Amino acid sequence: MMEINLLFSIDDHYIEPFKTTLYSVYQNTPSALLHVFVLQKQLLKKHAEIKIFCEALGIVYDPVVIGERAFEDAPIADRYPETIYYRLLAHEYLPKDLDKILYLNTDILCLNDIFPLYKMELGAALYAAASHGSDTNMTDLVNKLRLQNFEAESYYNSGVLLMNLTAIRKEVKREAILDYIAQNSFKLFLPDQDVLNALYGHLTIQIPDELYNYDARYNVLYYARSKGEWDLDWVIENTVFLHFCGRDKPWLKEYHGRYAALYKHYQHRSRKVGR
Repeated sequence: MMEINLLFSIDDHYIEPFKTTLYSVYQNTPSALLHVFVLQKQLLKKHAEIKIFCEALGIVYDPVVIGERAFEDAPIADRYPETIYYRLLAHEYLPKDLDKILYLNTDILCLNDIFPLYKMELGAALYAAASHGSDTNMTDLVNKLRLQNFEAESYYNSGVLLMNLTAIRKEVKREAILDYIAQNSFKLFLPDQDVLNALYGHLTIQIPDELYNYDARYNVLYYARSKGEWDLDWVIENTVFLHFCGRDKPWLKEYHGRYAALYKHYQHRSRKVGR
């Protein structure tokens, strides 16, 4: 059976969204053994709950405890909490024999098999990620001007990140990241995502967002882009990752977005695991 490595970075406030995301991956990727690594500052209070949840699904769970002092010398502020470094420097804490891992945010729902993405050959590239813009999009151009990364194909969303750990260990250095943040903190809006784009955007392969990072806020734009093809049925049948970007999150009671019922279905099913 094919083994797929998954990476998350959470604290105790995001246990349930994490479980919903992981459960949705499990349900839609039946042919693989899932091995999940969870970056955390201290061992999560609900460590035992996560362990029981994963064991019930046959998922291998490895907590990766960063520790209290790992980033005590890093530039940190309200807008730049130390957790931003976890994803950027995950390779320093993951087992050295891992060559590839798929990072996912916890505001993501998996609708179809992730294996076609995971088996993608990355070559010398560090990452594969999707963009929510293009060169014809003013936001994309503004981001390139802001970060001065004109070699990059686009501005990438880091919520879904296929990581080539073999290449990352050679290319991504802690000092370069800390220096960049210290020197450019005034122009960083989404710190870890901005750093990834500024320093490594040119070493990232672009993957289609309608399949691998569908922004749930903009279904009308996707529908228009596809001239009416990417409707609700198409998304359910083809999209792999539905991403609930922005402040409105689907686990909140007041959320009434287009995909609310779909999310709540997986949330409900995940709550039954291990009981």
